[in-house]
Amino acid sequence: MPKDSFTPRKDTLVLRKPESTDGAAIWELVRACKPLDENSMYCNLVQAEHFRDTCVVAELNGEVVGWISGHMIPNQEAFFVWQVAVSAKARGLGLGRKMLTHLVNRDECAEAECLKTTITEDNDASWGLFRSFARSLGGELTDEPHYEKDVHFDGHHDTEHMVTITLPREEAEVLRAA
Repeated sequence: MPKDSFTPRKDTLVLRKPESTDGAAIWELVRACKPLDENSMYCNLVQAEHFRDTCVVAELNGEVVGWISGHMIPNQEAFFVWQVAVSAKARGLGLGRKMLTHLVNRDECAEAECLKTTITEDNDASWGLFRSFARSLGGELTDEPHYEKDVHFDGHHDTEHMVTITLPREEAEVLRAA
């Protein structure tokens, strides 16, 4: 076969709600994404099943390469992101921002007026992702210390800053309609 008739395989990226059967793959992905806190495999299985409407799995050519766990905060109009994991195989694709955008646009998150997450001061990758996400949608990002090292973690974990990003819903609806 002539060289110029060769067609390279196109990568296929799929963002979807997780299934309980994804629990082990999610757990392995989180373990590979240092410095994320590792949960038990059981925790990831329960997240994938019980919180599937507010979590997302990213598959690249059928392999789990991305995961975001999150939930709507009870009695608030806020979506909380617990963990973001992106495999080294999928870095540089803007996958974290794609998954966040996918989640905030789901019907289950339609009532959210803001996105919240916690980030330690030294986690440059997370700060970069959430700042980029806020800029991409025109939302305001604010932060303040929330879970404090000595008060909440008994000195065993760095202070987590509560990051809040406004979700400008009216503008998004106008853009979608145009």
